[in-house]
Order: sequence, then structure tokens, then C-alpha cells
Amino acid sequence: MSNRKQKNVVRLALSYLMLIILAVCAVYPALWIILGSVRPGKSLYSKTLIPESFTLQHYSELFNSRIILFPQWYMNTLKIAVLSMLLGVALTLLTSYALSRFRFKNRQNFLSILMILGMFPGFMSMIAIFLLLKEWSLLDNPYALVLVYSCGAPLGLTLIAKGFFDTIPRSLDEAARIDGAGNFRIFAHIILPLSRPILTYLALLQFVGPWVDFIFARLILRSKENWTLAVGMWDMVASQQNSNFTVFAAGAVLIAVPITILFMIMQRFLVEGLTSGASKG
Repeated sequence: MSNRKQKNVVRLALSYLMLIILAVCAVYPALWIILGSVRPGKSLYSKTLIPESFTLQHYSELFNSRIILFPQWYMNTLKIAVLSMLLGVALTLLTSYALSRFRFKNRQNFLSILMILGMFPGFMSMIAIFLLLKEWSLLDNPYALVLVYSCGAPLGLTLIAKGFFDTIPRSLDEAARIDGAGNFRIFAHIILPLSRPILTYLALLQFVGPWVDFIFARLILRSKENWTLAVGMWDMVASQQNSNFTVFAAGAVLIAVPITILFMIMQRFLVEGLTSGASKG
């Protein structure tokens, strides 16, 4: 075997070894949480990975406990995530379409501002947003989260969506205008049907963000009835001296199920939307 072939074999073996190590590091904690959710008792610690006996008591406790308002937290989070997704995707698509198709004064400056603002972490603006919401009497209001999540979506996603729209030939727009179509009709009947990959990508990202967010939700929501899943799950272990981890694990499994299903179903469109949006600036 030549030296070149030996190097290729070694490189391939190392690549597979690295992938196996990364897979184990990713799967093992998730498997521990899943098995911990069906392990009797209240501690996640165990001498063995697989429990000696299994129970669904922790899942039952999530829905029957008077202290843990898991169903209400679940519905609060679902409502906030869905509304944020719909409004955020709509704002992002309209903004990116305008930047891709129209030419107006200070367009390049606006794109530069979007890129610069997208580099800063969102928590840097939390105090300012908190003061604004307090001034408008929107604290402890779930719809305040929807407002912030949806309005903040264009900052981080507009450039990606614009890159995807740039890949759609302008000749389609020109042909539609010859037939008498206006800008909104072109957007709704031509651009959107061709944008399913980027639409899926934007929808997933905008859904997952509010679904798992803790910091901002903890800052805004005060009453227990209005909490999201992240805040409620944190309080579940923080307020009981870390003695309720198996119930916490059961809740974590139920939180992960919708996200996992969505990613499995839409994985092809997710990858296609991300790579297509990155092909042009």
C-alpha cells in the first residue's frame, strides 16, 4: 500500500473515531435523562445506566401535582412559541424580500447596520427592554415575550433569508409584472412557493428560540401561572433543594419530544434552507 493510501486510511479512521466520540458525548447525557425519567426515586444518581426497575410515576406527577403547573406552563410556552414564529417569520420574510428586490437610498447602510447589530448578544439589550415593558405596563404579560421575540427575529435572520431570495431569478418577477402583478402578488404567489426551504429554516429557528429561552422569560414573567416551561422547570429544582430531579427529567423529555420530531421531519428542508441562504450575500 502506497504512502498516500495509508494517509487516506489513517485520516478516514481518525474522522470516524472523532465522529464516534462526538456521538457518544451527545447521546449519553440524553440517554441518561431519558432513563432517569423512568427511574424510581428522586435522585438522578445511579450506579448503573439502566435502572433496575421502571416507573411512569414522574410523568404522572407532572400532570397531577398542584404545585407543578406543567400543563399550564406547556400551553403558555406553546402559545408564545407559535405566535412568535408566525409574526417573526412574517417580519423577516418581508424585510429580506424588500432588501433583496428593491433598491433604495441607504440600502447598503441598512444592511451593514443589520449585520453589526446581529453580532451583539441579545441579553445586552435586556435592561433597556425591561424598562420599556415596565413603562408600558407589559411586565408579567406573555404577549410581551411575543412582541420582543418576533420583532427581534429580523436582526438575526434577515441576511440569511435575503441570501436565499437573491438566488431566485429576477426574470420571474419581471415576467409577473408584464402580466400585471404587483409587488405583494409577486411575493405571495411566486416568491413564497419557491421559498419552502428557507421558510422551514426560519420557522424552526423562530419556534425553538422562545421554546427553550429562560433568561428573558425569567426577567419578564413574575406570576407562576404565566411562567414558561424553562422558568417552571428551573423553579422545580431550585425551590425544592434539588430533590426533584427525576420529575425534572420527565419534564425535559416531554419538552424535547416536539422539537425532536420537528427536526426529524424537516431536516432536509432545514439544511437546504441554510446552505441556499448562505450562497449569496
